[in-house]
Amino acid sequence: MERDIKKQLLALLEWYKEAGITFYFKNVEIPRTSIDKADKKDKVKQKEDKVESKEELLEKIRNEALSCKKCELYKTRKNLVFGEGNPNAKIMFIGEAPGREEDEQGRPFVGQAGQHLTKLIEFIGLKREEVYIANVLKCRPPNNRNPLPQEIEACKDFLFRQISIINPKIICTLGTFSTQLLLLNNRIQITRVRGNLLKGWKNYMVFPTFHPSYLLRNPGSKKTAIEDFKKIKEILEELD
Repeated sequence: MERDIKKQLLALLEWYKEAGITFYFKNVEIPRTSIDKADKKDKVKQKEDKVESKEELLEKIRNEALSCKKCELYKTRKNLVFGEGNPNAKIMFIGEAPGREEDEQGRPFVGQAGQHLTKLIEFIGLKREEVYIANVLKCRPPNNRNPLPQEIEACKDFLFRQISIINPKIICTLGTFSTQLLLLNNRIQITRVRGNLLKGWKNYMVFPTFHPSYLLRNPGSKKTAIEDFKKIKEILEELD
């Protein structure tokens, strides 16, 4: 407010001076730079006010992914499966790649495995819309085969940029491929690291656990997964 008043007074005095009304200017100097500086400050403030929201930044990345042709999967997909959820989420769940139903709907984890993941999320006292869910790959591999190394390499930048914007306190990797990527080690076995909180990419805290589709194929491992999610709940409570 004070800056605005000063700017208006300077502009008024400048106008008087240009009009030849000089008696106002006895012992007063009105440097043009004062007005220019005020204009510059206003422009800087306007630029600061236009800082993009997390939603807008994520949408930009999504649009880039829509036109991506770095690997061959764009030719066979029906829909891009970018990710969804709370952009301010404390925890982010990352799987490997979309399946058939995900490809149909353009949403991550909406099939049987997704329903199981939703139950596990609710088990730790959260709703699906309170977390953020994504995959390493944004396009479905044919016949739900495993992601190829070159596909992961082509797509990982989109995921890393998602993570940087969301900035979660914990990243829960679901299965081998997201665990290897986030821990920067393509030899890691999920059975050896699951259930542990580890430092990963950019020092993010990574908690690996089984992929929900694995649990559907191996019901005997569901008890182990529940124990993992109990740990996740405890970690989140400690971070609050």
